[in-house]
This record gives sequence, C-alpha cells and structure tokens, in this order.
Amino acid sequence: MDQTFEKRKKVIYDFICDDLYVPMRIREIAAVLQIPREQRDELKEVLDDLVDEGKISLSKRGKYSRGQSVRLKGVFQANPRGFGFVSPEGEKEDVFIPEENINGAFQGDEVEFIITGRSAGKRKEGKIVNILSRGVTKIVGMYEKSRSFGFVRPDNQRYLKDIYIPEGKSMDAVTGHKVVVELTSYGGENMKPEGRVVEIIGHVNDPGTDILSIVKDYDLPTEFPEKVLNQAVRVGKEVSDADRDGRLDLRDWQMVTIDGEDAKDLDDAVSLTCEGENYRLGVHIADVTNYVQERSALDREALKRGTSVYLADRVIPMLPHRLSNGICSLNAGEDRLALSCIMTVSPAGEVIDHVIAETVICVDRRMSYNGVAKMIDGDEQALRENEDFVPMIMQMKELSGIIRARRAKRGSIDFDFPETKIILDENGKPVDIRPYERNAATKIIEDFMLLANETVAEEYFWREIPFLYRTHEVPDEEKMKQLGAFINNFGYHIHTRNEIRPKEIQKLLCRAEGTPEEALISRLALRSMKRARYSTENTGHFGLAAKYYTHFTSPIRRYPDLQIHRIIKENLRRRLNEERTEHYEKILPDVASQCSQRERTAEETEREVVRLKKAEYMRDRIGEEYEGVISGITKWGMYVELPNTVEGLVHVTDMRDDHYECVEQRYELIGERTGRVYKLGQTVKVRVIDADRIQRTVNFELV
Repeated sequence: MDQTFEKRKKVIYDFICDDLYVPMRIREIAAVLQIPREQRDELKEVLDDLVDEGKISLSKRGKYSRGQSVRLKGVFQANPRGFGFVSPEGEKEDVFIPEENINGAFQGDEVEFIITGRSAGKRKEGKIVNILSRGVTKIVGMYEKSRSFGFVRPDNQRYLKDIYIPEGKSMDAVTGHKVVVELTSYGGENMKPEGRVVEIIGHVNDPGTDILSIVKDYDLPTEFPEKVLNQAVRVGKEVSDADRDGRLDLRDWQMVTIDGEDAKDLDDAVSLTCEGENYRLGVHIADVTNYVQERSALDREALKRGTSVYLADRVIPMLPHRLSNGICSLNAGEDRLALSCIMTVSPAGEVIDHVIAETVICVDRRMSYNGVAKMIDGDEQALRENEDFVPMIMQMKELSGIIRARRAKRGSIDFDFPETKIILDENGKPVDIRPYERNAATKIIEDFMLLANETVAEEYFWREIPFLYRTHEVPDEEKMKQLGAFINNFGYHIHTRNEIRPKEIQKLLCRAEGTPEEALISRLALRSMKRARYSTENTGHFGLAAKYYTHFTSPIRRYPDLQIHRIIKENLRRRLNEERTEHYEKILPDVASQCSQRERTAEETEREVVRLKKAEYMRDRIGEEYEGVISGITKWGMYVELPNTVEGLVHVTDMRDDHYECVEQRYELIGERTGRVYKLGQTVKVRVIDADRIQRTVNFELV
C-alpha cells in the first residue's frame, strides 16, 4: 500500500482523535490543517478510507468524528485453510476474517463483527466479536474410535476441527462408519467441539453411503412424512368427468412429450400446427395444483423442499412418486389435466396472440431427445417408426430455429458449457464420465419452454397481479470493468459505460468463437454474471435479454411453477378478489426467498456429488496422462479441465521446474527464472497423481 497515503491517514486520524477536536466538515478540516484546495480530493479519499475502516464516522450533516467500532451483522463462511469471510447484510463486498479473529465461529453462523482495517489487496478485514446464532447443529463425517471415546472428522472441510465424541455417545459406531453428529458444544480456543452420534449412515465402503452422506450433510429430506404420502394416495386417482368439466378439450390434438430416456416425471407436452403463414404452438403443462391444494400437507412439504434434486444415483423429488410419476405425469395414451399456453407465432418468431387455459389432454407418443434428434438427422428407422409425427417434428425444428434466431438478435447469451453425465454400475461405482451435449431435440424443447415462460410472465406483469418472476440482474459494474480490462490483452473490448447490455456479452462470445481463447473468455464472462433468483418484482432477465420471465413449465419439480399455476387458475376462474390478492402479496416474498435458497442448496448438493464421483472415477486412473485446458489460476496452483469435464489441481509445489508467481489480474502463473507463462484457457498435458474421495479432489502434475 502507498506509504504516503498511510502517513496521511495517520495524521488525519490523530487529529480527529485529539481531545480538543470537535466534529467538523471536510472544508473545515482542510482549513485547520492548511490543506490546499487542489488536494481536497486526496483528503476526501483519506477520510473515506478511515470511515470504511470504522475508525471515524460521518454524520448526516457531513461532519467527521472519532468512530465507534460499529458492529455489523453477517453470515460467516469458513475456508479450509483456516481463515474465513463474512457476508454483511445488504453489502456487496465480503469482509476477510483472519484465522486469529474468527473467535470460535463455525461455517454458516450469524455473527456480529467489526471492521479492523484493509488488507494489502484493499479488501476490508474484520474481527468477529459475537456469535448471534449457530448456522449448523448437525455435521456429517467419518467416525474414528480411540479407546473409550471417539472422533468424527467432518466431510465438509469448512468445519475446521474434529468433533470429540465422549464414551456412550457413539451409538456403537465403529471406525469407518459415516455418521451424523449433533453438536452439544462448539468448543473453544483449546477445546474441540463435542457432540453425540444421532445416526449411522453406513460404512464408508458400502454402496450408496457416499452420496447419502452428502445428502445428509446438506440436510435434504430423504423420506416423505406419512401424512404427505397418505394424502398423495388419496388425491392420485384417475381423471374423472368432474375433473374434465369446464376445461378446454384438446384430446384430439396431436401432441408429444420429448424427454430424456430415463425421465419418469413428464411435466410438459408440445403440439404444433400451421395456420396460414403462422404457427400455432401449444405448450401443455401438468396441472399439479389440481392435486396439491394450498396449505395442504403436500403443499407445505413441497414448499419446504422447493425443488427436486437430481443426483448421480437417485432423485430426491419435490412431490411423492405417486403424483410425480403417476397422475401428474403426462403419460402417453392417458387423459391428463393441464394448464396450456397456446401461442400464435409469426414467421419472424413473434408471439402475436396467445391463450392460457385449463385443458384436458392426451399425449399421443412419448419421445426421447435422442430419438427426435435421429429423426431430424434423417435416420431411416427413426423416420419409419414415427411416420405420423415426422411433419410436426420438422415444423418444430423450423420454428425452434426462428425463435432462437430472434432471441439471439435481441442479445440473449448462450453459455454452451456441457453438463456432466456420470454412468454408474449396479454398486454405484462410476464406469464412465462424459459431457452431456445438447442436441437438436433438447434445443427445440428449450426454445419452446423459454417462449412459454416469457409469454406467461408478460401477460401477468401487465395484469398487475401478484406474481413470481425469474430475474437475472445486470452484472456488477466493477466485475465488468475487470473483464473488459482483461480481454483487452487479446484484442477484444466491451462497452461498460453506463449500463452493460447483454448484447455486448453476446457479441464478445461470438467474436471469440473458434479461437484458442474461446473457453477462457466464456468462463470469465460467466463468472462476471450474477446468480438468477426468484422475485416478486419483475426486473427482467439479463442473460436471456428478456423484459419478462418466469418459471411456468415444471410444476412437478419446482415450487415457483406450482405457485404461479395456482395464481393463474384463480385468475382464470375469476376468484382473484381483493382478499386473495392481498394473500398473495403477503406470502410471495417468503416463497421467492425460500425457493431461491433451496435452489442454491440443490445445486451445491448436485455439484458435490459430481465432484465425489469424478474423484472416485479418477482414482482408478492414477498415472494416466491426458490433455486438458487450464480452467482456473490461483496462488496455490492451476486447475485443469479434461475433455470428460473432470477438473483437477496442479499444485505449485508440484511445478518443480521453477518458482511460479500468480498474477491475479491476468489469470497467469509466471516462472521467476524461466519466464514460462501458464494462462487461463491454455492447453496442457497432465498426469493423474492423486484422487481423494473423502475430500472430493483430483490432483495432476504437468507432463
């Protein structure tokens, strides 16, 4: 840090701390200290920095006085290396907490803290002074017996200490058991946390124990309460004449479901006909709200879960299978209740008219993504087997291309990173890991669902009815400036003045397409984005370049969709009176918050399971060599991603040809002696040297 600046800070701080000092405005301080007018901006910088550090305070009248150590609140996030961060309420920037200032805080604790200064990297530093509430009461880990007592080593490395298990509190667990521990004491400076075993998940080597441990660690429910299951049995009956009454009958429309081969909860069907030069596109969504009544046991459990969680060897559903795979699933050849969005789409891809209606449908055929992709590619057998549906599928391909082109024209950003597909054997061991690529059929369904979501969101925005939107905010200005500064090194630029537009990001990705730096720029652009969330306010969706967006198409597996179906149906039935409107205005903010939080938990769980299975897969491939791309640069080394999506670390200590320094601004590691440079997006050859299932890590060395 600039020594002159620090000296000025000390002078100003000592002046304000003087017993004779009275609160002054900036011009008064400048006058007393005889600071020239041309240096006022520098004085302001010094004062701002002292305010940021909590050493001085600024009153509403613009007067500076000696600061009280303002106590701030936030949630503590531990780092496996001993230090941590606090996310202050209402603040964008995290505060760094050194190891010596953690004061017994655990991962996820709500804490009070004070600002103590700034680190060399200009990040605020703080000290935890009080723990308001504990974020965790149970921890999952490996039990180790030691004479008359035992220890549990937490799976999550953010829990920095082993848990002491006194005699008689182990449930007779043996070494190697994965267990759930309830904390009875959080320990102290020289004392380990203490707890008792409340559940034995299974032995570490038993099939399925590894994934179940992660599920328990994230506190995901594994069973439905009996009351919920009983209710599912009672409501999950066949469609009756009374159910059909008053609904638009679309059973004679040709329609199909298109899903993955192993999908069981089919919640969307599509239909398409041509009317002159226009298309009539129907997106038909399972009417789950017909079976899940508001405030019922089913509804409360669905809100608690928020979303279905898709793991490598299992699905943790939002609704019991009796509903999700039964009466709510749009199975071919069976009458089903639906909420349909029927859109008239022009040859330019614009929705010029639409109807949202309660319907009864009967799907003609269940199709798979691969099967439809084969039809589009001209596979003779696939065309022959689906002869009656070929014209509709070809029209769908045509319309999908039009919709996609229109979306691209307005600036929609398409990050085409492949998802990971993990193939397990009967014992849960990974036998293959490969990227899950999107094909023509997945894109058709994606385009149609996006269009329906936009159409529904726009209608209900203009109706001024309480609603849930899927929002994606404009990226942080500072992050965009950093991205802009970095891509200049490659001859690219983005306009960051005023407000960044999605079109700018899209143009950047298009320019980088097919270049060596494509992967690098795509990753950095994605990292610069904010996280999408649910909100009662329609602020638009930046990534899709959409003014209006919601989630309407998956009520079996997402609670927000279920919630807005309920609102839509009440509106269609003219029951949305003042009382019901007030009801929704009251509950929807909490629903949005709960669903956003559950979505994050589901994503983290899914990510940890993938990391686990990748580590297990690479365990059998130690010594093998691969070509990969540098996907991350840190002070402790570089991450390399293989073509099969497995990511591993090349630690700096294993880079023995030189001492490498990290240049964070340029995402580079530079050798002090050789000048050799490793940068994000560069292709390197690596050898697998270690893979740890417990820590879910893979380690490489350069070849």
